[in-house]
Amino acid sequence: MANRLAAETSPYLLQHADNPVDWYPWGEEAFAKARAEDKPILLSVGYAACHWCHVMEHESFEDEETAALMNERFVSVKVDREERPDVDSLYMDAVVALTGQGGWPMTVFLTPEGEPFLGGTYYPPEARFGLPSFQQVLSAVSDAYRERRGDISRQASAIVDAVRRSAELTPSSDPLTDSLLGEATRALRRQFDEEWGGWGGAPKFPQASTLEFLLRMHLRGDDEALPMVRATLDAMAAGGMYDLVGGGFHRYSVDREWLVPHFEKMLYDNALLAPTYLHAWVVTGDERYRRVTEETLDYMLRELRLPEGGFASAQDADTDGVEGLTFTWTPDEGVREELLQPFEHGRSVIRGELDDEERARLFELREPRAKPLRDDKAIAAWNGLTLAALAEAGRRLDRSDYLDAARALGDFLLGPLSHDGRLHRTFRAGEAKGTGYLEDYGDVAHGLLELHVATGELRWLREANRLAHLAVELFGDEERGGFFLSPADGEELVARKKDLEDQPTPSGNSMLAHVLLRLARIYGDDELERRAVGVFRLVHGAVTRVPSAFGHALSALDLHFSPPREIAIIGAVDSPVARAALAPFQPDTVVAVGPAEDVPLLAGKGLVDGKPAVYVCERFACRAPLTEPSAL
Repeated sequence: MANRLAAETSPYLLQHADNPVDWYPWGEEAFAKARAEDKPILLSVGYAACHWCHVMEHESFEDEETAALMNERFVSVKVDREERPDVDSLYMDAVVALTGQGGWPMTVFLTPEGEPFLGGTYYPPEARFGLPSFQQVLSAVSDAYRERRGDISRQASAIVDAVRRSAELTPSSDPLTDSLLGEATRALRRQFDEEWGGWGGAPKFPQASTLEFLLRMHLRGDDEALPMVRATLDAMAAGGMYDLVGGGFHRYSVDREWLVPHFEKMLYDNALLAPTYLHAWVVTGDERYRRVTEETLDYMLRELRLPEGGFASAQDADTDGVEGLTFTWTPDEGVREELLQPFEHGRSVIRGELDDEERARLFELREPRAKPLRDDKAIAAWNGLTLAALAEAGRRLDRSDYLDAARALGDFLLGPLSHDGRLHRTFRAGEAKGTGYLEDYGDVAHGLLELHVATGELRWLREANRLAHLAVELFGDEERGGFFLSPADGEELVARKKDLEDQPTPSGNSMLAHVLLRLARIYGDDELERRAVGVFRLVHGAVTRVPSAFGHALSALDLHFSPPREIAIIGAVDSPVARAALAPFQPDTVVAVGPAEDVPLLAGKGLVDGKPAVYVCERFACRAPLTEPSAL
């Protein structure tokens, strides 16, 4: 029996195309079958680089007996969480409400109407870890659905009501003041890991958005902010979670020390961490941070870039079914003994100082090894973050290869990944799929703004402005403020959600708020600023309670509370005066490059005696134009 995943483009779904389970992709066909046969839906959600997803597939979904039970009693639906963040987010909320925790693979049981009534994450093939076996769960759920339908319906209704309530957050009416920033910083200080940097215990995740916020607080004069940033950046880059040989960051470390990683490499982590190290280099002058930035971006260009100009989503944790095989070493492979830190099965990770020659030698030794599977679908949001990283690094580091890649990526996002002016979610194997979600619009607009500043080309600014206005129209909540995850004309699920937490990537709400503030100051558009403030009112209480979950929202608030400062550059963006104007790290300043009469910040401004000029303005009141770098 062939399941229905073979025609999909998602590498995760294609991994399950040969399972004996009669899988359906998410869609009306599966729900119609469930209604017709009066069977519950078994929804399984994961992603291609997820280690435990592979484990559960091998143990359960490839097992004939388990598959027969699933096929007999359920309609089984497989979803790639990266393709459908709306489905993932909605049912993850339900699982967390039911069990107190979430994760992937996620297993949720639904009524034929899509209402969740039971769920969890990984289930083992035999009872262990205090968990029942997957077959026991299947039998119990199926029996309950047949024999206790009233209980199931009541449970499903209660869960859906709870999820809907969580999506209907009431905006705060408390005044928005910059005291929020100080409170958040003090809370981060209390929660900071003094010994190893970062926040939280094991497993420990990189939090680029939190570090970016602290860099902004350093510029505001907070003496405690920069030491937290430096301690974390130094510890993360020491080796283990950071790939000293090939560049780039693994997903997280299983310990507090950033040492033993979970070996998957995600595009978004690297796209967020590269600018953080870049900004730390600008602020401190520490060359190590510049080196990590370049090694990370070079890794992304080498391993993740696609022929069409976009970037693949991830590299797997496993190679040939063995976790970390590509990235770990045995003592006889030519690595200095003092660099080796034990992992498992006699293999080790590398931590310590490598000089350029040693790094090149080890890279040459490692490069012929088998590579982990690459999830080669391009996701609009993550490519938007990558665009911002490449554009700014290309500008600051004089790397024309980064700028060339950024331009090609901008063309890819506005070309193959768009249709009729709207963004798709994913692109793979020549096919763009799915509606764009809020984070896609926010992240791509952010990337286009950075590309405009890096190149001086106006088309990128105009496209960022167009996408941001379209996002307000598609996702805005007129009643409570902020923005929904899915567009108004998207598929109707049992609840329409707002995502607000910046973990592991900036939420669509905080990224779009940040973009809207920048555009409001370039275009003199108060309505865009009002929309951004609507987001801040939704996260008002949470940013000081759990600041590490709202790093990007806090950075956007920092911009909101900063006196409006604009730089208008007329003429070549690589002229000496423009370079001098753009050299500092000044996240509280917005920049536009012209000339252009249709951009209010640039209107009426021209070259001075034929020379490029920089106009420094506050609320559009500009000082005399400057043509010499020394004048800045």
